[in-house]
Amino acid sequence: MKSDFSEHIQAILKTLPANPGVYRYYDADGNLIYVGKAKNLKNRVSSYFSQEHAHYGKTRIMVRNIRDIQYIVVNTEMEALLLENTLIKQYQPKYNINLKDDKTYPYLTITREPFPKVFPIRNIPPKYKGELYGPYPSVGAMKTVLSLVRQMYKLRDCSLNMTPENIRDGKFKVCLEYHLGNCLGPCVGYQSEEDYNDSIQQIRQIIKGNLSGLTRFLTEKMQQFAAGFEFEKAQEIKEKLEQLEKFRSKSVVVNRDIDNVDVFSVESDLKYAYVNFMRIADGAIIQSFTLEIKKKLEESDAEILPMAMLELRERFQSNSPEVIVPFMPEAEWDKIKFTVPKVGDKKKLLELSQTNLKFYIKDKQKQLAILDPERHVNRILEQMKTDLRMPELPVHIECFDNSNFQGDYAVSACVVFRDAKPSKKDYRIFNVKTVTGPDDFATMEEVIYRRYKRMLEEEQPLPQLIVIDGGKGQLGAALKSLETLNLRGKITIVGIAKRLEEIYYPGDSLPLYIDKRSETLKVLQHLRDEAHRFGITNYRKRHRKGLIKTELDQIEGIGEKTAELLLTELKSVKRIAETSEKELAALIGPAKAALIKKWFEGKA
Repeated sequence: MKSDFSEHIQAILKTLPANPGVYRYYDADGNLIYVGKAKNLKNRVSSYFSQEHAHYGKTRIMVRNIRDIQYIVVNTEMEALLLENTLIKQYQPKYNINLKDDKTYPYLTITREPFPKVFPIRNIPPKYKGELYGPYPSVGAMKTVLSLVRQMYKLRDCSLNMTPENIRDGKFKVCLEYHLGNCLGPCVGYQSEEDYNDSIQQIRQIIKGNLSGLTRFLTEKMQQFAAGFEFEKAQEIKEKLEQLEKFRSKSVVVNRDIDNVDVFSVESDLKYAYVNFMRIADGAIIQSFTLEIKKKLEESDAEILPMAMLELRERFQSNSPEVIVPFMPEAEWDKIKFTVPKVGDKKKLLELSQTNLKFYIKDKQKQLAILDPERHVNRILEQMKTDLRMPELPVHIECFDNSNFQGDYAVSACVVFRDAKPSKKDYRIFNVKTVTGPDDFATMEEVIYRRYKRMLEEEQPLPQLIVIDGGKGQLGAALKSLETLNLRGKITIVGIAKRLEEIYYPGDSLPLYIDKRSETLKVLQHLRDEAHRFGITNYRKRHRKGLIKTELDQIEGIGEKTAELLLTELKSVKRIAETSEKELAALIGPAKAALIKKWFEGKA
């Protein structure tokens, strides 16, 4: 940063107030590049320019480009959040997170006209005057509500201008929908506007999820009709109540005492954050939606959640007084009670939201793997690079695991992953040559030396990451060989311990614990499991061959295949010796059976 700009910035930092507010960063061309909120403007803005706070990636680049700072002081942090949200939407600064547009999601609309219509809508025209309800996360969710509405109420779907004057003048005739029983003929005065609007009001309650209030209203009307001996009308309402109850029974998730509550959960990776929103009424989920947010800097979940909550509550027109969250937001929100449940039904709702979030992320990743496999792989490799503090992407990874029985028949497996997937043609098995007895450390030292000495001699490309199945001891042994080959520091090497999935680094006394949900840990576990499987398989082959060689291969006339067949069937040399000649003959023929019996009788 040039000195004149630095002096300008330093002057601003010294005069910043310690109040809540919104700060704006501008580049050399006067472009707004970032908007942020703060509980304390002085502390928050100064932290960007403090050497005590190390910044990485895009945050570091942004800070280098800041040439001017402006701010607005407000009364509360909540006001700051509202203003920040407004400014981001208005100016779309380069380094602020993007809230994905919801134009592709379906809504339900109730038109503003005499005898309103109810239908789905996607592309909402500017200045649209109808009532909008949604967005719905899928067409299926929207159709479920619309289907209930159409089962319970007979509404028009025509485009007639049904003013009282046109109806009175007899300008319309009933159409096929009337004859099919799907419409009650308001166009010719068969249904009054008051009765029609009464249905529309009830439909509003269904769409909003206020089923309890509607149920009470309909029950009272049914009783009134029954008391007045209008049994046909009472029966119609009874059928509506049954349909409502059927709909509600499919939706109730916990108990009906939980009413008018919002639920939020959040999860993020390096580039994206995901926030799930559920709206609860009468113990039922009436809306569920997952917002995908593209990160611009290293925004934390604590920073993302409040902004997403504000956006989603505004988008879904929610004014629920209680909000269930995974952690308490820093800012106090007016007229909202935040709950972080530990047990009970509200905890189950939060877990349900988190489950929906996990499925959404998993589905996105599966779609990405199918539609854009290269981007999917790069995302995993970028995550591994960050989690393991690597200087480059781990495109080529090798993992080592030792197998032996009390030091005998020792083998070490080397499995190779390319682009985070097994490359089985590159797997190698090492029969240990220089180690006597069960010495895992010496075995690892020998195998690492042999592997990379040969790769250097043959000028093969070295891996970016070496994974050692074991803790600090095995890792230290592997490092000795890398030092001998002058490779220490040129390849990232880590050890993974089995008990708690600790990741050990050279020179670090304390292990690193990676998030159990991280794809980095999943790849490391896959590597470790593959190395163990491959090593055990080859160890067993060697062990079995060792038994054949020491016990049966000494018998003249008994070959390797015959010995392998006997061991497969009878499991051990001892059982072969104890088996009768007749039983052996049934397996390998009388001549070979006689040779084996004669051998073991001579040893007795």
